[in-house]
Amino acid sequence: MRQRLNGTLASLAVLTIGCGAFGGEVRLSGAGATFPAPLYTRWVSEYEKGHPSVRIDYRSIGSGGGVKAIADKTVAFGATDAPLSEKEIAAMGGTDSVVQFPAALGAVVPAYNLPGVDKPLQFTGAVLVDIYLGRISSWDDPKLQKLNPDAKLPKTPITPVFRTDGSGTTHVFTSYLGTQSSEFKGEIGVGKQVKWPLGQGGKGNEGVAAAIQQTLGAIGYIEHNYAIANKIAFGAMQNKAGKFVLASPESVSAAGDATSSELKGNVLRADAWNAPGDDAYPISAFTYIVMYKQLENINSEAEAAALLGYQRWTLGPGQKFSAQMHYAPLGEKVQAAALAALGAVTHKGKAIPVQP
Repeated sequence: MRQRLNGTLASLAVLTIGCGAFGGEVRLSGAGATFPAPLYTRWVSEYEKGHPSVRIDYRSIGSGGGVKAIADKTVAFGATDAPLSEKEIAAMGGTDSVVQFPAALGAVVPAYNLPGVDKPLQFTGAVLVDIYLGRISSWDDPKLQKLNPDAKLPKTPITPVFRTDGSGTTHVFTSYLGTQSSEFKGEIGVGKQVKWPLGQGGKGNEGVAAAIQQTLGAIGYIEHNYAIANKIAFGAMQNKAGKFVLASPESVSAAGDATSSELKGNVLRADAWNAPGDDAYPISAFTYIVMYKQLENINSEAEAAALLGYQRWTLGPGQKFSAQMHYAPLGEKVQAAALAALGAVTHKGKAIPVQP
């Protein structure tokens, strides 16, 4: 009983941002996107090694949950793949009250379960639209065969897999498909949660990955890291320049660099999907951190300094872990814009001391 009580109290201490220093430690919490969760977990682990007095808990609950948590002021920072909407910004007090900046870049890949097909298949946006609208229902469809003349595609039914929860990954995927088909945009729509006409659902990137693995002939959209970690085959996408490109740190960074000029102010956002350039992977996206500009959800100066120290580290030394975790590091221009936005953050009207 005492062990259970102690464990519960420890969990509460981690999840409460206002707890301040406890036993010489500062504890912070964040919540949100599953898309970058493996990278964020690595960042926390590496940062805590060099800063043993700081403890950070990141809960992978989806972008929608992360936005709600920061709006409700129950976490120190939120994480979302879909940048804040005007309505969400207004609910947090407007652009003068919010800071949003890219933390890294990731890719959404078309992952599939098709034993016997050894080389990555090639897809276009139009073909993915047809699959998710039910117009292509078998892997030996002529449109797929034309894109993959050397592949022996079986007469296996296609099961599209999608996210059931509010998801930044869905926002990225549907936003890209919306650039490929006005019909898709009209019928299915673009957003964190849409109504898919057919297929099988899964919660989180983890749920979609599991559904793909368990269903012969399935295809689903998941974050690149999840495909790599779970050894799920994924295909190359035709980009805006007409080139077929596989997701990689290099091809995703190229997409981010092509859209860096859009990042302005303290609420930064840019759409990296369908970016120009021969080397750009087309279903790329920034993933964002959201904080209050005045940090009114943070009680102590020590917590404020720890929070900014951690976020500055992720935008600097922490970027080297991005490629290791199959994400893409931010380019120099994107890093500069993100650090400038973070520099606008204060605590109780005062500048926050820079942690080493």
